[in-house]
Amino acid sequence: MAVDSLDLALQHFGTPVYVYHEIVHNQYVVNSFREKGAVFVDSVDEVPNGSVLMFSAHGVSPAVRDQAKARDLHALDATCPLVTKVHLEAIKYAKSGYTIFLIGHEGHDEVIGTMGEAPEAIVLIEEADEVDSLEVADDSKVAVLTQTTLSVDDANRILSRLRERFPDLESPAKGDICYATQNRQDAVRELCQDVDAVVVVGSQNSSNSARLRELAAEKITKSFLVDGPQGLSLSDFSADDRVLVTAGASAPENVVQDTITWLCENFDGTVEVATVREESVHFPLPRSLRAVLPATK
Repeated sequence: MAVDSLDLALQHFGTPVYVYHEIVHNQYVVNSFREKGAVFVDSVDEVPNGSVLMFSAHGVSPAVRDQAKARDLHALDATCPLVTKVHLEAIKYAKSGYTIFLIGHEGHDEVIGTMGEAPEAIVLIEEADEVDSLEVADDSKVAVLTQTTLSVDDANRILSRLRERFPDLESPAKGDICYATQNRQDAVRELCQDVDAVVVVGSQNSSNSARLRELAAEKITKSFLVDGPQGLSLSDFSADDRVLVTAGASAPENVVQDTITWLCENFDGTVEVATVREESVHFPLPRSLRAVLPATK
């Protein structure tokens, strides 16, 4: 959805369209959009007054929205609805006086945006060992949220420690980890049982891609995270290797296919498609973008 939104914004508004941080954490996608005229910025101050600014799929804090409004920017919000769900949960718990434990990685765009919703109420937790030293005003009013792109196993380890320490811990009825992230982790866990190597197509700064490689590496020594076939070497594989190829949630399909083609051409390989779970979720374009694109209403 975020990638489609930026494509349509460039077509409708022309260049430049400014984007707050990377639209998704994938270098191929980001570089492709740079060539089309998108300008990625790390501060709203870099955007000229009155320009078009798109918020990335990872979401932003209220402070960033306020800065955009103050500069009279035409803001287009491409935040993933699953991230928006976490933001709304944070607001709800904070208004009710809860201390919120956010399981996530410090410095990640999504974590920064979520913590910005209620910085006085949110405590970031990265490791299970941090739980024992937590201090809160009221043990009976604590809640937990999760960065959407985490390892399910890692998040569950921290969550288990939190529940032991805080029996009254509340959490959303439906978990926060993205369905696409969880499905890919489940697939790697199941399919890497019978392979000799795993190739994850995705960028180094993609949290969900990195978790896939880490999950594979627990069982398979030859596990690689690459932006595409250019990141692989002939010496990485043996001719009789059985290779599992998967991809991060924002990796373009053409790059995945290029990687498969490279393996087949260099090792006379054949392809077997394995389906663990079908995905049919579709997110609509942002309302702010639909409003200026009549054909998409």
